[in-house]
Amino acid sequence: MPYGHQWIDQEDVRAVVKILRSEWLTQGPLVEEFENAVAKYCGARYALAVSSGTAALHVAYFAAGIQKGDEVIMSPLTFAATANTAVFLGAKPVFADIKEDTLNIDPAEAEKRITKKTKVIMAVDFAGRPCEYKELSRIARKHKLVLMADAAHSLGATYKGKKVGQLADITTLSFHPVKAITTGEGGMVLTNNRKFAEKARRFRNHGIERKPGKRGWYYEIAEPGLNYRITDIQCALGLSQLKKLNGFLRRRRELARQYRGLLKGVKGLILPTVAREAQSAWHLYPVQIAKGAARRKEVFDKLRQQGIGVQVHYMPLHLHPFYKRKFGYKRGDFPNAERYYDRALSIPLFPAMTNLQQKHVVQALINLL
Repeated sequence: MPYGHQWIDQEDVRAVVKILRSEWLTQGPLVEEFENAVAKYCGARYALAVSSGTAALHVAYFAAGIQKGDEVIMSPLTFAATANTAVFLGAKPVFADIKEDTLNIDPAEAEKRITKKTKVIMAVDFAGRPCEYKELSRIARKHKLVLMADAAHSLGATYKGKKVGQLADITTLSFHPVKAITTGEGGMVLTNNRKFAEKARRFRNHGIERKPGKRGWYYEIAEPGLNYRITDIQCALGLSQLKKLNGFLRRRRELARQYRGLLKGVKGLILPTVAREAQSAWHLYPVQIAKGAARRKEVFDKLRQQGIGVQVHYMPLHLHPFYKRKFGYKRGDFPNAERYYDRALSIPLFPAMTNLQQKHVVQALINLL
């Protein structure tokens, strides 16, 4: 039993086969159709589909004008791509600690780290729970910064009644198989800013810009870009998956409610909090083993031995050798993120998970604790 898994049905298979038998495998009409469908679902004006969630982050940072010497404030509790892509553009990731209840970036800690070099605040919606966008937006406007959202975990989530995708200046999504919907690999950039959208579109396609009135073969490159295009094959799967997204979300939320009911009151276990102002997409169900790293390792190993695919999300980025060596980060810099990591355990949660499987996970965990 994995911690997460895709849901693929015959409708998805038929959609992909139809494209495989068509004239367009890539750079065809389904790419724009998928972009428009996701933009409409999220309430964003512009959407740009790309080859992966990592590509989406790279494109978004570029569109925001990130360059050498800039600083990007972000949570250390995130996947490596959130920081790696900023580093590739020459920027410094400036980490700000998380709040212990939300596991998201603490807006007050983020504001403390703003300098003359700061260009972006990156909000990471950890485990599917949206960040505190009202406060982060206020801080970004006050300091004239771009507010970005790494919403790889939170497609379909809402904050104060608004869907993720319209809460930040630029939002990125991931369509990896364990995410809310999948295109195999794939990602998307969402924005309401026309200039950001145009710059992102050029960067995705080698930096190519076609001029109105010029012959069909003629194009110009004002600044270099990369090939981050997605295929029509992937978009066919994405469109089919998008039809099922609300059903996937309902099941994830149902499983999260059931976990809370089944595990509430278990000694030695800390459950994720439920937000009043936000509705989580529940990409993960992250519990904490109260006694710390040694006990967590024991529980992790024994659950894995029983075939239960638990995982740990994530080792904080400032503890990785590269970020310690390059930027001087060390253990002790962000105590909330470190304390969470030492106790963290993601237990299985995915739409195809049955109630019987869930009860098996719960009983195994209770027996160990």
